[in-house]
Amino acid sequence: MNMALDEALLEAVASGASGPLLRLYGWQPATLTLGYAQSARHDIDLTACRASGIDVVRRTTGGRAVLHADELTYALVARTDDPPFAGSVLHCYRVIAEVLQVALRQAGIDAELVPGRREGEGARPAHAVCFTAPAQYELLAAGRKIVGSAQKRRGQAFLQHGSIPLTLDVDLLARLLRVAPDDQLSLRKVGWLAGLTAETVTVARLEELLVDAFQTRLGVIWQESTVAADEQQRADQLHAETFARDAWTLQR
Repeated sequence: MNMALDEALLEAVASGASGPLLRLYGWQPATLTLGYAQSARHDIDLTACRASGIDVVRRTTGGRAVLHADELTYALVARTDDPPFAGSVLHCYRVIAEVLQVALRQAGIDAELVPGRREGEGARPAHAVCFTAPAQYELLAAGRKIVGSAQKRRGQAFLQHGSIPLTLDVDLLARLLRVAPDDQLSLRKVGWLAGLTAETVTVARLEELLVDAFQTRLGVIWQESTVAADEQQRADQLHAETFARDAWTLQR
């Protein structure tokens, strides 16, 4: 339903039925999301997922697998023909990353914005873990990637959603993603917020900091709202016809 709702909101903004929006949410139960073009058969262990009570769903955005458990997920949906997001995909990534950096630093985390490799530069990671493969303009702390984001465009609108883990069970992640023993050193590139600051960062606190960072960095004036009835109806339809179906998640 989370992925269905993100997609429905992207459709609403693309059609002009909704203005730009920020959605902050979590997952129940914990869920592994696959990138749009990722292989479910080769990259994840479905038996391990079922045994651990982990749901599996495929995103409409690219990238590799992300485990959503003790974390905050953000989804920003806006238009590409209005500032501050008028520009390339890379431009949008950087604008949003700078906002996330402000929020994390307000939480006492020394988040560094670094340029990653362009697609095709260097060796491609052999594993399926999103957080071990820095893309362009990623946020690192203590040498580890602490936010995993992906973007999709539809007409003159885009959806960027991302995961900000507070804690992460790396051993569980390795089991779910078939990470070979000789490749598990790569999981050391995976980061989370706990332990990076003396302050305990809660989901509620992180939500406040994100809302404030968008406002101060971009001059946004927020109006709190709820999902419109037609948006929820469309999300229900997408859930039933696409995101809840094995044909989408596992066999695509």
